Amino acid sequence: MDIIELLEYLQEVISTSSKIPVTGKVVINKKEVLDIIEQVINNLPEQFKKAQWIVEEKQKIINDAKEEAELIRKESIEEIKKKIDNNDITKEARIKAQGIISSAQKDAKNMRLSARDYADEILCQLQMEIDSEGKLMLNNVKNEVEKFMESLNGEVSSTSNSIKQNIKELRNLK
Repeated sequence: MDIIELLEYLQEVISTSSKIPVTGKVVINKKEVLDIIEQVINNLPEQFKKAQWIVEEKQKIINDAKEEAELIRKESIEEIKKKIDNNDITKEARIKAQGIISSAQKDAKNMRLSARDYADEILCQLQMEIDSEGKLMLNNVKNEVEKFMESLNGEVSSTSNSIKQNIKELRNLK
């Protein structure tokens, strides 16, 4: 039997099989259908088997080619990176970048020193103002204390004189 006859026989087996009502399905003899399919496979021309082998080999070759292309791509990227790193422009850019960093560090140091000097100057001025105000306050307190002392001395003297007069009067009363 050739393949077409086997397929036609398979079609006949399916179309003449018992039908299950309402579902549209049929009951078939599994062993009989599997035997027919096996005969179809065994009777396939050698060209189909070769074609299938060719398709499988083609897929393997394509997969291998993709892997090799990816490897070549990665190697190319690494090579380009190396060329870029060794390029004069890249080297010059690195030197300029280092110079910019160095300059920025110097500027930052100068700013710190200037800020410290400014803070020192402000604090010195503040110290001088505090000293000046402190002396002024001390002088004011000294003057106030002297006035108070003079006033107190005057009152004590006045009270003392009053007591002395009272003592004299008492002595005179005898």
